[in-house]
Amino acid sequence: MEIRELICIGCPMGCPLKVELEEGKVRQVTGNTCNRGDVYARKEVTDPTRIVTTTVRVNHGEQAVVSVKTRTDIPKDKISACMEAIKKVRVDAPIKIGDVVAADIAGTGVDMVATKNISVL
Repeated sequence: MEIRELICIGCPMGCPLKVELEEGKVRQVTGNTCNRGDVYARKEVTDPTRIVTTTVRVNHGEQAVVSVKTRTDIPKDKISACMEAIKKVRVDAPIKIGDVVAADIAGTGVDMVATKNISVL
């Protein structure tokens, strides 16, 4: 049996969690004070995902870069591929919040979207 210790990020409480795994499957989660902790722990040890935030260069914009993020979370093991792909992206101003700057980033099925408006110079 394997035991992993985590700090929950499901709510502001930050509960210390213990996850018991047996043959790669979650047997028990303890330490959580709400159900979100149980859900978070099970997902984190079996299929961890993250939202990726970064910036992309802007051509002819009032600012040189625009902040972007993945529309939804992506598998944690795809973060490096996502960052390598986004390094090559350049967008033309104007840009509006929610505009797709890179579709299906790194083959994840998730779009990278702008999180800021950028006007033309």
